[in-house]
Amino acid sequence: MTIKIDINADVGEGLGNEADLLPLVTSCNIACGGHAGDMDSIRETIRIAQRHAVKIGAHPGYPDKENFGRKVLDIPDTILQQSIREQLGNFHTIVNEEKGQWHHIKPHGALYNSMVHDPGIAMAFLEAAGEYLQDRYLYAPFQSEAAKIARNSGISVQFEAFGDRNYNPDLSLVSRRSDRAVITTPQAVLEHVVRMVQQEKVKTVNGEILDIKADTFCIHGDTPDALEILAYLHKELPKHNIQIAK
Repeated sequence: MTIKIDINADVGEGLGNEADLLPLVTSCNIACGGHAGDMDSIRETIRIAQRHAVKIGAHPGYPDKENFGRKVLDIPDTILQQSIREQLGNFHTIVNEEKGQWHHIKPHGALYNSMVHDPGIAMAFLEAAGEYLQDRYLYAPFQSEAAKIARNSGISVQFEAFGDRNYNPDLSLVSRRSDRAVITTPQAVLEHVVRMVQQEKVKTVNGEILDIKADTFCIHGDTPDALEILAYLHKELPKHNIQIAK
Protein backbone atom coordinates (compact mmCIF):
# COMPACT_ATOMS: atom_id res chain seq x y z
CA MET A 1 0.00 0.00 0.00
CA THR A 2 1.27 3.45 -0.91
CA ILE A 3 1.56 5.98 1.92
CA LYS A 4 0.82 9.57 0.94
CA ILE A 5 2.73 12.33 2.69
CA ASP A 6 2.80 16.11 2.77
CA ILE A 7 6.07 17.97 2.22
CA ASN A 8 6.17 21.59 3.35
CA ALA A 9 8.67 24.39 2.88
CA ASP A 10 9.23 27.81 4.45
CA VAL A 11 8.99 30.45 1.73
CA GLY A 12 8.64 34.18 1.16
CA GLU A 13 11.85 34.72 3.10
CA GLY A 14 13.77 36.67 0.48
CA LEU A 15 15.52 33.83 -1.33
CA GLY A 16 13.47 34.25 -4.50
CA ASN A 17 13.34 30.52 -5.22
CA GLU A 18 9.58 30.05 -4.81
CA ALA A 19 8.86 29.52 -8.51
CA ASP A 20 11.25 26.54 -8.52
CA LEU A 21 10.51 25.26 -5.02
CA LEU A 22 6.73 25.33 -4.77
CA PRO A 23 6.01 22.89 -7.62
CA LEU A 24 7.94 20.29 -5.58
CA VAL A 25 6.05 20.62 -2.27
CA THR A 26 2.46 20.15 -1.17
CA SER A 27 2.16 22.84 1.51
CA CYS A 28 4.04 26.03 2.27
CA ASN A 29 4.64 28.38 5.17
CA ILE A 30 4.79 32.01 4.07
CA ALA A 31 6.76 34.55 6.12
CA CYS A 32 4.40 37.19 7.50
CA GLY A 33 6.74 40.13 8.04
CA GLY A 34 8.10 39.25 11.48
CA HIS A 35 11.39 37.50 10.70
CA ALA A 36 11.16 38.12 6.95
CA GLY A 37 8.80 39.21 4.21
CA ASP A 38 6.38 42.06 3.63
CA MET A 39 2.95 42.60 2.13
CA ASP A 40 4.27 42.35 -1.44
CA SER A 41 6.21 39.13 -0.85
CA ILE A 42 3.23 37.57 0.94
CA ARG A 43 0.98 38.35 -2.01
CA GLU A 44 3.41 37.12 -4.65
CA THR A 45 4.12 33.88 -2.78
CA ILE A 46 0.42 33.19 -2.31
CA ARG A 47 -0.10 33.61 -6.05
CA ILE A 48 2.69 31.16 -6.88
CA ALA A 49 1.30 28.65 -4.36
CA GLN A 50 -2.16 28.94 -5.89
CA ARG A 51 -0.79 28.28 -9.38
CA HIS A 52 0.66 24.99 -8.16
CA ALA A 53 -2.24 23.96 -5.89
CA VAL A 54 0.00 24.11 -2.82
CA LYS A 55 -1.70 24.41 0.57
CA ILE A 56 -1.14 27.90 1.99
CA GLY A 57 0.07 28.51 5.54
CA ALA A 58 1.19 31.49 7.58
CA HIS A 59 4.69 31.52 9.07
CA PRO A 60 4.84 34.13 11.85
CA GLY A 61 7.94 34.58 13.98
CA TYR A 62 9.61 36.87 16.43
CA PRO A 63 9.63 40.46 15.10
CA ASP A 64 13.37 40.31 14.45
CA LYS A 65 14.48 40.58 10.85
CA GLU A 66 18.03 41.39 11.96
CA ASN A 67 18.46 37.84 13.30
CA PHE A 68 15.98 36.18 10.88
CA GLY A 69 13.84 35.17 13.85
CA ARG A 70 16.44 32.65 14.98
CA LYS A 71 17.22 34.35 18.30
CA VAL A 72 14.91 34.16 21.31
CA LEU A 73 13.69 37.67 22.12
CA ASP A 74 13.28 38.58 25.76
CA ILE A 75 10.09 40.57 25.30
CA PRO A 76 6.82 40.66 27.27
CA ASP A 77 4.10 38.26 26.14
CA THR A 78 1.89 41.24 25.33
CA ILE A 79 4.43 42.59 22.83
CA LEU A 80 4.88 39.17 21.24
CA GLN A 81 1.12 38.70 20.99
CA GLN A 82 0.64 42.11 19.44
CA SER A 83 3.19 41.24 16.75
CA ILE A 84 1.67 37.81 16.08
CA ARG A 85 -1.81 39.30 15.70
CA GLU A 86 -0.47 41.95 13.32
CA GLN A 87 1.43 39.40 11.22
CA LEU A 88 -1.54 37.05 10.97
CA GLY A 89 -3.98 39.90 10.40
CA ASN A 90 -1.98 41.15 7.43
CA PHE A 91 -1.67 37.63 6.08
CA HIS A 92 -5.40 37.03 6.46
CA THR A 93 -6.20 40.23 4.57
CA ILE A 94 -4.00 39.30 1.62
CA VAL A 95 -5.25 35.70 1.45
CA ASN A 96 -8.80 37.01 1.26
CA GLU A 97 -7.90 39.58 -1.39
CA GLU A 98 -6.32 36.81 -3.47
CA LYS A 99 -9.38 34.59 -2.89
CA GLY A 100 -7.15 31.93 -1.40
CA GLN A 101 -7.78 29.11 1.05
CA TRP A 102 -5.76 29.30 4.25
CA HIS A 103 -4.78 25.85 5.55
CA HIS A 104 -2.44 26.19 8.55
CA ILE A 105 -0.14 28.22 10.78
CA LYS A 106 3.46 27.26 11.52
CA PRO A 107 5.54 29.39 13.90
CA HIS A 108 9.07 30.19 12.76
CA GLY A 109 12.55 29.63 14.08
CA ALA A 110 13.31 30.50 17.69
CA LEU A 111 9.63 31.00 18.45
CA TYR A 112 8.80 27.53 17.09
CA ASN A 113 11.61 25.98 19.12
CA SER A 114 10.57 27.84 22.29
CA MET A 115 7.03 26.52 21.91
CA VAL A 116 8.34 22.95 21.99
CA HIS A 117 9.32 23.07 25.68
CA ASP A 118 7.97 26.34 27.10
CA PRO A 119 4.24 26.12 27.88
CA GLY A 120 4.10 29.85 28.67
CA ILE A 121 5.32 30.87 25.23
CA ALA A 122 3.12 28.24 23.60
CA MET A 123 0.06 29.51 25.44
CA ALA A 124 0.86 33.15 24.62
CA PHE A 125 1.19 32.31 20.92
CA LEU A 126 -1.97 30.22 20.80
CA GLU A 127 -3.97 32.94 22.53
CA ALA A 128 -2.76 35.48 19.97
CA ALA A 129 -3.37 33.17 17.02
CA GLY A 130 -6.57 31.66 18.35
CA GLU A 131 -9.08 33.39 16.08
CA TYR A 132 -7.02 32.42 13.03
CA LEU A 133 -6.72 28.78 14.10
CA GLN A 134 -10.43 28.16 13.90
CA ASP A 135 -10.93 25.61 11.11
CA ARG A 136 -7.17 25.60 10.44
CA TYR A 137 -4.27 23.46 11.56
CA LEU A 138 -1.31 24.27 13.75
CA TYR A 139 1.90 22.67 12.49
CA ALA A 140 3.82 21.60 15.61
CA PRO A 141 6.25 18.85 16.63
CA PHE A 142 5.17 15.55 18.13
CA GLN A 143 5.06 15.67 21.96
CA SER A 144 5.66 19.43 21.99
CA GLU A 145 4.01 21.70 24.54
CA ALA A 146 2.45 23.62 21.66
CA ALA A 147 0.78 20.50 20.30
CA LYS A 148 -0.44 19.35 23.73
CA ILE A 149 -1.94 22.72 24.66
CA ALA A 150 -3.48 23.21 21.23
CA ARG A 151 -5.18 19.81 21.21
CA ASN A 152 -6.48 20.32 24.74
CA SER A 153 -7.94 23.63 23.55
CA GLY A 154 -9.73 22.05 20.60
CA ILE A 155 -7.25 23.29 17.99
CA SER A 156 -6.48 20.86 15.17
CA VAL A 157 -2.81 19.90 15.00
CA GLN A 158 -0.71 18.30 12.30
CA PHE A 159 2.53 16.93 13.67
CA GLU A 160 5.58 18.15 11.80
CA ALA A 161 8.97 16.51 11.42
CA PHE A 162 12.06 17.77 9.60
CA GLY A 163 13.55 15.87 6.72
CA ASP A 164 16.63 18.05 6.53
CA ARG A 165 17.44 18.54 10.23
CA ASN A 166 19.09 16.34 12.82
CA TYR A 167 17.42 15.67 16.18
CA ASN A 168 18.75 15.66 19.73
CA PRO A 169 17.83 12.84 22.17
CA ASP A 170 14.98 15.00 23.57
CA LEU A 171 13.53 15.37 20.03
CA SER A 172 14.61 19.01 19.83
CA LEU A 173 16.44 20.08 16.71
CA VAL A 174 20.22 20.23 16.77
CA SER A 175 21.23 23.88 17.06
CA ARG A 176 22.09 25.62 13.83
CA ARG A 177 25.33 26.65 15.53
CA SER A 178 26.42 23.01 15.08
CA ASP A 179 27.80 21.78 11.77
CA ARG A 180 25.61 18.69 12.27
CA ALA A 181 22.35 20.65 12.39
CA VAL A 182 21.39 20.35 8.72
CA ILE A 183 21.22 17.21 6.60
CA THR A 184 22.39 18.30 3.17
CA THR A 185 22.69 15.17 1.01
CA PRO A 186 19.61 13.85 -0.80
CA GLN A 187 20.43 10.25 0.13
CA ALA A 188 20.62 11.04 3.85
CA VAL A 189 17.38 13.04 3.74
CA LEU A 190 15.66 10.13 1.98
CA GLU A 191 16.81 7.66 4.66
CA HIS A 192 15.69 10.06 7.39
CA VAL A 193 12.22 10.54 5.88
CA VAL A 194 11.64 6.88 5.01
CA ARG A 195 12.41 5.81 8.59
CA MET A 196 10.02 8.42 10.00
CA VAL A 197 7.22 7.48 7.59
CA GLN A 198 7.49 3.70 7.60
CA GLN A 199 8.66 3.03 11.16
CA GLU A 200 7.55 6.20 12.99
CA LYS A 201 11.09 6.37 14.31
CA VAL A 202 13.87 8.95 14.08
CA LYS A 203 17.60 8.43 14.41
CA THR A 204 19.05 11.14 16.63
CA VAL A 205 22.38 12.83 16.14
CA ASN A 206 23.96 10.48 18.69
CA GLY A 207 22.51 7.35 17.08
CA GLU A 208 19.49 6.69 19.32
CA ILE A 209 16.28 5.49 17.66
CA LEU A 210 13.21 7.23 19.10
CA ASP A 211 9.47 7.29 18.45
CA ILE A 212 8.14 10.15 16.34
CA LYS A 213 4.90 10.86 14.52
CA ALA A 214 4.46 13.23 11.61
CA ASP A 215 1.69 14.34 9.27
CA THR A 216 3.93 16.75 7.35
CA PHE A 217 7.66 16.90 6.67
CA CYS A 218 9.65 20.11 6.23
CA ILE A 219 12.44 20.68 3.74
CA HIS A 220 13.77 24.20 4.31
CA GLY A 221 14.00 26.40 1.25
CA ASP A 222 17.37 27.71 2.43
CA THR A 223 18.88 24.26 2.94
CA PRO A 224 21.81 23.79 0.54
CA ASP A 225 20.63 21.87 -2.54
CA ALA A 226 17.00 22.02 -1.40
CA LEU A 227 15.75 21.73 -4.98
CA GLU A 228 18.00 18.74 -5.63
CA ILE A 229 16.80 17.12 -2.40
CA LEU A 230 13.14 17.60 -3.28
CA ALA A 231 13.59 16.29 -6.83
CA TYR A 232 15.40 13.25 -5.42
CA LEU A 233 12.59 12.58 -2.94
CA HIS A 234 10.00 12.72 -5.73
CA LYS A 235 12.03 10.18 -7.67
CA GLU A 236 13.03 7.82 -4.86
CA LEU A 237 10.15 7.81 -2.36
CA PRO A 238 7.79 5.86 -4.66
CA LYS A 239 10.36 3.03 -4.61
CA HIS A 240 9.56 2.80 -0.88
CA ASN A 241 5.78 2.97 -1.48
CA ILE A 242 5.66 6.59 -0.34
CA GLN A 243 4.15 9.34 -2.46
CA ILE A 244 4.34 13.10 -2.08
CA ALA A 245 0.70 13.91 -2.80
CA LYS A 246 -1.29 17.11 -3.08
